[in-house]
Amino acid sequence: MHVVATAGHVDHGKSTLVRALTGTDPDRYAEEKRRGLTIDLGFAWTDLAPGRTVAFVDVPGHERFVPTMLAGVGSIGVVLFVVAADGGWMPQSAEHLAALDALGVSRGMLVVTRADLADPGPATQEALAHLARTSLGTVPAVACSATTGQGLDDVRRVLGEVLAQVPPPPAGPVRLWVDRSFSVRGAGTVVTGTLATSSIAVGDELDLAAADGGRRRVRVRGLQSLEHDVPRADAVTRVAVNLRGVERGEVARGDALLTPGSARSTAVVDVRLAGVVAAELPQHVVAHLGTAAVGARVRPLGPDTLRLQLDRPLPLWIGDRLLVREPAQHLVLGGAVVLDVAPPPLRRRGAAAARAQVLAPLDGTPDEASELRRRGLVRAGDLRAMGVEVRSAAVARDWHADPAVWTRAGERLREAVAAYVREHPLHPGPTLEEARHACALPDRALVEALVAAPLRVADGRIVTATDQLPAGVSRAVAALRAGLAADPFAAPDAERLRELGLGRAELAAAVRAGLLSSPAPGIVLGPDALDRAAERLAALPAPFTVSEAKQALGTSRRVAVPLLSALDAARRTRRGADDRRTLVPR
Repeated sequence: MHVVATAGHVDHGKSTLVRALTGTDPDRYAEEKRRGLTIDLGFAWTDLAPGRTVAFVDVPGHERFVPTMLAGVGSIGVVLFVVAADGGWMPQSAEHLAALDALGVSRGMLVVTRADLADPGPATQEALAHLARTSLGTVPAVACSATTGQGLDDVRRVLGEVLAQVPPPPAGPVRLWVDRSFSVRGAGTVVTGTLATSSIAVGDELDLAAADGGRRRVRVRGLQSLEHDVPRADAVTRVAVNLRGVERGEVARGDALLTPGSARSTAVVDVRLAGVVAAELPQHVVAHLGTAAVGARVRPLGPDTLRLQLDRPLPLWIGDRLLVREPAQHLVLGGAVVLDVAPPPLRRRGAAAARAQVLAPLDGTPDEASELRRRGLVRAGDLRAMGVEVRSAAVARDWHADPAVWTRAGERLREAVAAYVREHPLHPGPTLEEARHACALPDRALVEALVAAPLRVADGRIVTATDQLPAGVSRAVAALRAGLAADPFAAPDAERLRELGLGRAELAAAVRAGLLSSPAPGIVLGPDALDRAAERLAALPAPFTVSEAKQALGTSRRVAVPLLSALDAARRTRRGADDRRTLVPR
């Protein structure tokens, strides 16, 4: 299916043309029929050829209904521009064209209606000249009369040729802008819109992004396309979605159905403007996207860049094209391409100009490398919500990093650990949380991922592979080890440790450095105490008692018991039920 929107001045025959092409009257309301004036969006469809269905979104032409017109064309990339032969180019023709140009619509055709009432040549030439200066460029033109049928076959043929050149819809998540919502007895809430990407199936769960900025999960209860129940709808198509989990009054035009986790809802966005200098914009404008129309406050950043503070959040992607309008005068000001959906705050003097420089190289193309360069560290889910395809490997969990930023983070971590060791020479090293704060990292997992030799993680702290002891502590440890060299199991008592100036912190640092071992609190031995104990115990007949081990080691029970427990824990000895032990061969 293809979806085509009409455009053109009021009373130039848009609805009459759609009715002649489809056999369906797009004017749904009695008021529209009474006044002969489209005041809301109308929908109709037909088959141009076997297998090629076209659905029309008929928009109002009167200047008072420009927001409704924009809701009709906002999600559609093909336009049927209508000009009456007996009316020619008119003010709303120009406004509709300005809107299409601002939205970047580049495919369509010109239909000059009422060719039975006036020579279509002058109107055709004038309209083509106007269209050629916009994003539509050179388009085919057909003159017709919906009343006599003259030229309608040519309209169908040429429209088919235009649609044949339309590329397939882009891949991506669902973002269905709601243009109508109503209730059906026995079914509940139904919304309609143009599905421009992806697909929706019965049973799918979607996020409803509502006008209050909140999101709620809804389920697809049923689907219709062209008034036929379908299990699945694929882009591009007109679709009616029966929703479970939302009341009729909780959804309206301008809301959107989204693939869960996609499209960042934001009220602050940086954009590049085309058509007018940013500083010349009024302070307050209306921004249109899809079927949404939202008031916005303007803050110029540079000649063509500005920040919009939206009155309510919209689900936006980088590269979205907004239409900026001055509502009081019904004036289309220009189009704006979204550059950043998560911009930083501007708090300091000169921040706006600096921000303009950052935005200068951006063109609205979602690019992972560019986002990582500017943001440094980003979660994969946040990138995808911005509309960015994630291709790089994560550095930790779901975190992705700019290579240069990641390298600098590693350097900062090593500097932070070195500084901590200088300030706390007897401590094992900073905790992961202390290191995270020192390096200003958002997640402890990033700290762990950055740890590399000569650093390592031990007991929740970052330690160096070889701890350096203060000179005084090193001398005291050397003296203690000299004594243990002659009698390896004569653990010094508390008085001897005090004499040497070795308190709990100093001993713990020596143990971490591999200079001493401590099989139990208060028991300090050489680093090879377990190996030397196993050598002596090997001479005992197995199994041996604690008393026999104590005599073989030449030490006290105070030392022998924790030393044997350490051997048990290291699986160097096996303890029996009678508290006798057997040495385990290695």
